[in-house]
Amino acid sequence: MTRAAEAEAEDRQLESDPGSHSYECRSCGYRYDPAEGVAKLGIARGTTFTALPDTFLCPVCRSPKAAFVDVGPRNRPSGFTQNLDYGLGVNRLTPSQKTILIFGGLVLAAAFLLSFYSLH
Repeated sequence: MTRAAEAEAEDRQLESDPGSHSYECRSCGYRYDPAEGVAKLGIARGTTFTALPDTFLCPVCRSPKAAFVDVGPRNRPSGFTQNLDYGLGVNRLTPSQKTILIFGGLVLAAAFLLSFYSLH
């Protein structure tokens, strides 16, 4: 099995498990993540969105549970699955990995440019 086929099978498994999906409030953009829970409301980590009571309200804007929409698994690559194999492999990175790559590159570039001050 190729690496792309393995990654696609893993993506399908994450997509089919609604317990791992994050939900986003359409009113304010708050994202409920089952891996984190909501400590100030006493919701433990690992509590799926479907297991929350119907009286659950958004902790930010107090919108009802019906105002939340499923946005899929938390750590999945952004974009269409057919486009993930293009480029230099960066398309397979999660959004947080892309952020680290971009800002890490900026820090290295700034350090390189600042190193010119040490030349005599």
